[in-house]
Amino acid sequence: MAPRRPERAGAFPKAVESPAPNLPDPATLYAALDLGTNSCRMLIAQPKGSQFHVIDSFSKTVQLGHGLESSGRLSRSSMQRTLAAIRICQQKLVRHKVTRMRLVATEACRRAKNGMAFLAQVRRETGLTLDIIQPEEEARLAVISCAPLVSTRTEQLLVVDIGGGSTELVWIDLSNVPPRERPRAIMRLHAGFRQDAGPFAAARVVDWISVPLGVATLRDQFVDVEDDAARFALMSWFFEENLSAFAPSAAAQRREGFQIVGTSGTVTTVAASHLGLKRYDRTKVDGLRMTSDQIDAVIRDYLALGPEGRRNDPRIGRDRQALIMSGAAILQALMRLWPTDRLSVADRGLREGLLYAQMSADGVLEDVPY
Repeated sequence: MAPRRPERAGAFPKAVESPAPNLPDPATLYAALDLGTNSCRMLIAQPKGSQFHVIDSFSKTVQLGHGLESSGRLSRSSMQRTLAAIRICQQKLVRHKVTRMRLVATEACRRAKNGMAFLAQVRRETGLTLDIIQPEEEARLAVISCAPLVSTRTEQLLVVDIGGGSTELVWIDLSNVPPRERPRAIMRLHAGFRQDAGPFAAARVVDWISVPLGVATLRDQFVDVEDDAARFALMSWFFEENLSAFAPSAAAQRREGFQIVGTSGTVTTVAASHLGLKRYDRTKVDGLRMTSDQIDAVIRDYLALGPEGRRNDPRIGRDRQALIMSGAAILQALMRLWPTDRLSVADRGLREGLLYAQMSADGVLEDVPY
């Protein structure tokens, strides 16, 4: 005798529709895209208090500036890789219905003979208009992105942004700004390095410089040097030589009240290596303070690994391994030159600066302590 089927066993289950996720109001969203010499990065965010909340992001190594040092032009393969990345960004912008955005290109497009022609192609094929920004604006955006990491005890601040094609340094005097106002005074620099702060105490930009050497361009300068340690030493010396026009002197600065904030893939990679992270964790890296000895120990470890060891080191990653030693050479030169034995690590940069600048200009960030 066949077993009896339980009652309603043959009934089809009712379809249960899960509620659609609550998408943010497009009217509250801002976007920022940074097309650099090595990477294409984008953030979509909405303001939240004095900060912002990231809704979507994108980051891809595109090596737009590959071969630029020798040819003076962006190569066809580099442009195709970059176009593919920008198309993904365009799809995200459409999906989120973002209308307020700032999309910028930096050193590679500034220097390439065909930089403007490439951005015209981007506009034709994606509908996105990217502006080539000048070094001063690039430096200013890097500075304001780091405002939340500025200590209220800081009187002299050096912000360093190590890019793919250039490195920006900005020296800021905060000694006349009340301690609790110092991060906010940094944020007000979005309007320009030379400004009338009105009734507010102003952060004074003592000097700034854009050195046309980043992790990609510095590496390309010494690509013919075969010995790994010798190449590293030459890169560090060469970068230091290119800082001779930077006005502030280390000899004239006091150690107390001095802070260096470093923002770049190099700085965050060194920090992740120091922490022994197998998988990158921004919450552990952003805001970390490293001593000179800790930085030197990581760099010595990189040199001991050699090129093959660095390629296989999960802390560095395949995308970063070809550029980590040129970035480390820049970082070591900077720590050698100024009167501090600590570096504040910032996992933030141009994209965050672009977002802060847009939101500050629109008055949508709350005026509360950082």
